[in-house]
Amino acid sequence: MSDHDILSDAEREALSAVMLEPDLPPQRVLIVDDDKDARDLLSEILALDGIRCLTAASGEAALKMLEEKPSIGLLITDLRMGHVDGLDLIRQVRESVRAALPVIIVSGDADVKDAIAAMHLSVVDFLLKPIDAGKLLELVKHELGMEP
Repeated sequence: MSDHDILSDAEREALSAVMLEPDLPPQRVLIVDDDKDARDLLSEILALDGIRCLTAASGEAALKMLEEKPSIGLLITDLRMGHVDGLDLIRQVRESVRAALPVIIVSGDADVKDAIAAMHLSVVDFLLKPIDAGKLLELVKHELGMEP
């Protein structure tokens, strides 16, 4: 039967290695905020629970990363940023191939109009700064399909 085997020995070994690997690492979270301290804090909170994060200082940088990194499974964004603010970023994501990407807004400066606009863009949640780290972790884990 070995004459009809479609896998080489090397391919069989590679397949076995993949099959024996533990679950793939969880998807990454992209944190977008023009405030470096805020980005670092959110990233550290999530990293303590083993959640891998990428960060972007602007909406433009975030859009580029979303195009290049399919491993991003969740977007956390501030509202008030430079040229492309949080709502603009979410609108552009919703019109892209990543339209189904879950989004959480974290903002220290939001009003009812912003919250309504965000809900129309199907965001997961809208958290006000200072954030409740426990609530953030719960939301992120839920969206990434991790055990709470």
